Amino acid sequence: MSDAENTTAGEAAAPAEADAAASTPESSEETGGGATTGTVPDPGRLDELEEAMRDVVDPELGINVVDLGLVYGITEDDDVVTIDMTLTSAACPLTDVIEDQARGALVRSELAADLRINWVWLPPWGPDKITEDGRDQLRALGFTV
Repeated sequence: MSDAENTTAGEAAAPAEADAAASTPESSEETGGGATTGTVPDPGRLDELEEAMRDVVDPELGINVVDLGLVYGITEDDDVVTIDMTLTSAACPLTDVIEDQARGALVRSELAADLRINWVWLPPWGPDKITEDGRDQLRALGFTV
């Protein structure tokens, strides 16, 4: 076996994590799980950021990402907002659309100087994460939830 074949998944991930940590704030990151570290904004600021994220709509379902339960956490450091979020499916082809909407909701609206999205896959999203408002919206569209 070569040295490359003997590398564990954790060892292989370490350089990738270091590269992601060194990336510029406008980039998105993808992780298997775990939230980013950062400062949780005060409750008023957190509400403001969360409300702005309600303008980000899942293109397939037509429901905002907050009420779908896709936003797992929001932190802010030096006016850079980091959103820990997931998707209804890891194979979703519309991440660019969601990232652009989030950038518009937070950066172009001047609520934040910059935005990072930390794509989190653990815990996986499930219908249990949908808020009651999200369930009402889905029912209005004819879904049974």
